[in-house]
Amino acid sequence: MSVSFVLEALVVLGSIVMGTRAGGVGVGLWGGLGTFVLVFIFGEAPGEPPAAAMAIILAVVTTAALMQAAGGIDWMVAVAARVIEKRPKQITLIAPLTAFLFSVGAGTSNIIYPLLPVIYDVSYKNGIRPSRPMSITVVQAGVALAASPVSAAMAAMLTLTDVAPYELGLAQILAITFPACIIGIIVTSLVVNRMGLELADDPEVQARIASGQLAPPGIDGAGAGAVGAGGAGGGGAGAGGESAAAKLTYTEAGRNSAIAFLLGVVAIVAFGIFPGLRPSFEVGGKTSSVDMTSTIVLVMFVVGVLILFIGKPTVGTVPSQSVFKAGMISAIALYGIAWLTSTFIAAHEAFILRSIGTWVGSWPFIFALAVFLVSALTTSQSTATRTIVPIGLAAGLPVGVVTGMWAGALGGVYTLPANGTQIAAANFDLTGTTKLGGKLFDHSFFVPMLVLSVVTIIVGAAIGLLLF
Repeated sequence: MSVSFVLEALVVLGSIVMGTRAGGVGVGLWGGLGTFVLVFIFGEAPGEPPAAAMAIILAVVTTAALMQAAGGIDWMVAVAARVIEKRPKQITLIAPLTAFLFSVGAGTSNIIYPLLPVIYDVSYKNGIRPSRPMSITVVQAGVALAASPVSAAMAAMLTLTDVAPYELGLAQILAITFPACIIGIIVTSLVVNRMGLELADDPEVQARIASGQLAPPGIDGAGAGAVGAGGAGGGGAGAGGESAAAKLTYTEAGRNSAIAFLLGVVAIVAFGIFPGLRPSFEVGGKTSSVDMTSTIVLVMFVVGVLILFIGKPTVGTVPSQSVFKAGMISAIALYGIAWLTSTFIAAHEAFILRSIGTWVGSWPFIFALAVFLVSALTTSQSTATRTIVPIGLAAGLPVGVVTGMWAGALGGVYTLPANGTQIAAANFDLTGTTKLGGKLFDHSFFVPMLVLSVVTIIVGAAIGLLLF
């Protein structure tokens, strides 16, 4: 191990740590500073900037924000809420699975916020401990973006695997991540169903009922107050027995915009599964088809224009949409960190293959642990992807195994109770059963997150090994 390798590794780690402390766009800025040090101080050649991933993120985020501005997220939330209310006794399973499907379709976890009061309302009225469905619904978003064709994490992953010599495209990634995530959610729901006391046996809940702070479960008005589908609101007693889902509204333009966006997602998946659908051309006597990066970008642009006509969103409001803000932060963070890691790996690829490759080859789950820890520290799936996945691939791990473990390890973003959806869930739960804790690891989301991550990692690695 050379001195330069150690020093440069410290630069990389230091940049990640400082970026994590800064948060948001600070992750990308510190990644850029680290790249500067590697290039100008240590004399390393600059790595390849993540131009393809940036193109996908920008196109998807812009179109998704247009859809949100047109009211599309409102419609998706209303549909999801009605699905949840149809099977109230199975809410611990139905709620996270429904949220998973809509998170996959929209490419964002923002859809969870307005669903939380609905989940609380349905669970409490049916005598189900609210922390059970609410905790797993929140943490499923950690892995859902690994199964979404239009998430920033998937954009980052595609640019790493859909190239020679790996040639693992969107369809192959989804074949690994989607079933692994589903199985992970099902197993986690079974575990979570046994966590915590039943409401009738919980002294804290019964004290709130006795004091008049809560109506007994099953009584009209016992649930949380509804919030608008565009964001969070305060809790409170429902009125007149109206369900939280019934209070969620949407417009016809919003519905049509959401349908157009989801059809765009379906089209992207179809182009990934059937490469023959993509146009082909000859370059230097060799025939090749349009790559998936260009396909995703072009499809999203078409969908965006379609939404302009059918949804008639106010274009000036797009930058203020929550989807746009979150997407831009992810893009900046991804750019800096990805450039940093690509520069470092390119400079020391031979050593990584010779040393780290041996470690990872002997203990493959070290890779999953690394993705998990970076996800926990940065709370960004895309940043963790570009930071660790290139190292796993360079170390010689089978691309299918890397993909499977990557999906589950992204659940690490909910290790600490600092995520917005975690805080919102605790605030909406008027029973107090959903807790943020006081010792970092004693919050209601920790065990569900750990179970979901471990199960998805194991299942994903097995599927990836068998199929690819």
